[in-house]
Amino acid sequence: MGNRVVVIGGSSGIGKAIAERFAGEGWSVMACAPDLSATQKVVERLKGDGHIALEVDVTRDDHIENLKTEVKTKFSDIHTYIYCAGISRKVPIDDENFEKWDQSIQIMLYGAVKACRALIPSIRDGGRIIHVTSIHHNRVAFGSSAYGMAKAAKTQFTRSLAVELAPRNILANAIAPGFVDTPMSVKEDGINELKTKWFEDNYIKYDHLPLKRAGKPEEIAGIAWFLAGPDASYMTGSVITADGGLTITF
Repeated sequence: MGNRVVVIGGSSGIGKAIAERFAGEGWSVMACAPDLSATQKVVERLKGDGHIALEVDVTRDDHIENLKTEVKTKFSDIHTYIYCAGISRKVPIDDENFEKWDQSIQIMLYGAVKACRALIPSIRDGGRIIHVTSIHHNRVAFGSSAYGMAKAAKTQFTRSLAVELAPRNILANAIAPGFVDTPMSVKEDGINELKTKWFEDNYIKYDHLPLKRAGKPEEIAGIAWFLAGPDASYMTGSVITADGGLTITF
């Protein structure tokens, strides 16, 4: 049996693209997400065989425990574990609905920690952990305090993993995308932020985004593939920014 990868958040967007890239390279993929139907559709279209769709809501401890069991039972061990589950919503810090604010923390921080703790025993020595974070891990946007805090903490968690798992030569790295054209670009009001005048003016017309376009999920998947491969064998605790040059400008 060849290499195996677990992708949390594998039903759409970046996670879907990562699942497709690894399957296309001949790996067996376990794609995990809360929407089992959507995840199954992704898995059914993957190249090769031996792929698995698993219902995983990272806010539920029973789902995390089942993830641990399914990986041991179906895959025995894995080479790479990738976490890219996330939500994007604007919630002011003083919003009356704390649960709505806290959801970002629960999914993008605690979910990442719990899933990682569950899977570390199944990652082989010399394996990889890849967290998809965001340029928000060191930037601030109005209404995105929980989102930014979760991404910043996940970045620091990745660095901690790099230190603590170094004796097993398990490498832990993060990818920090900027704007990427995924379903998360469509906000709660149903508007795709990449199609708005705000995006056109700020990031294209006035050159705040040097490449003048959003990224593609496949471009982030390519970085994940690099981090899982032999050319990244001396990288751990690193954050690769993929933002079209956005964060180098004023």
